[in-house]
Amino acid sequence: MFHARFSEGVSHAKIILIGEHSVVYGKPAIALPLSEVKTTVTIEQTYNMPSSIKSRYFDGPLTSMPNAMKGLKHLILLILKKNNKLDLSFTMTIKSDLPAERGMGSSAATAIAVTRALYNFLGLELTQEELLALANVSEIDMHGNPSGLDAATSASNQPVWMIKDHELKEIPIHLDGCLLICDSGIKGRTGEAVASVRNLLQKKPFETSVLLNKLEKLAYDAKKQLNNNDISGLGDTFNRAHDQLKKLGVSDEKLDRLIDISKELGSLGSKLTGGGRGGCFICLMPSKEVAQKAEYVLKREGVTQTWIQPLGITVTEEVN
Repeated sequence: MFHARFSEGVSHAKIILIGEHSVVYGKPAIALPLSEVKTTVTIEQTYNMPSSIKSRYFDGPLTSMPNAMKGLKHLILLILKKNNKLDLSFTMTIKSDLPAERGMGSSAATAIAVTRALYNFLGLELTQEELLALANVSEIDMHGNPSGLDAATSASNQPVWMIKDHELKEIPIHLDGCLLICDSGIKGRTGEAVASVRNLLQKKPFETSVLLNKLEKLAYDAKKQLNNNDISGLGDTFNRAHDQLKKLGVSDEKLDRLIDISKELGSLGSKLTGGGRGGCFICLMPSKEVAQKAEYVLKREGVTQTWIQPLGITVTEEVN
């Protein structure tokens, strides 16, 4: 088998428009790829030395990767073992524009880019189905019971509609306005948030099921609103969704305060995106100009980074 001396794999960020947490329980969710916010993995062949990893979190031998990166370690070794290439020696460099633990799919984007880079390195074909299955290996280690939405969107160039284990398809978006995506500056705690919803469902099954069912209805509403240019309706849907997520206990006081401020600054609807307990939130803005004015104020209030995403296309403009 031919081994490339150098290879590359690329993926990108995502945001969940609607359906956080409820997607884990068979409800629909919609996610949007942010194609310009990239993760790039490069692999260079080495000789007579242990394989190594270079990243913002760890720089050292593959076999010594920390527990926080156990999913990636598992994924890399699984791919090598599956193809009888555990004896290969290489340096893997992981570079990411994605802020970690902010609900933008950092772990899934890394798993997608790592898988693509390794298959390129090994000179092997990789189907979309194989790619998502392999990325899910890492996601299970990291998050316990991932929906698969992060990986599917990080590997796609179009918005994704997903119902876990039932439906996964790209959908059109026809909507004026744009999203202002804000990093709250608070480290998200996806695993903790997912576990808390699971515990709530066990302790209060009826009340929690009502909340999940409301999120399901809102996802179907959002799908219609996105396709019918109903920006005011979608704004209301975002606000209602955030209210349900707050009741599920996955928001945060600072996040709620920033979301309230965004609505005072012209957002038609704002909500957390991703696992919650921090991380990012999204604001539906009537225009780029309104978004730019709002981001200036929000940064003074604690937002650390912003992106403006036109709706209906998948090009992202990062605003520093």
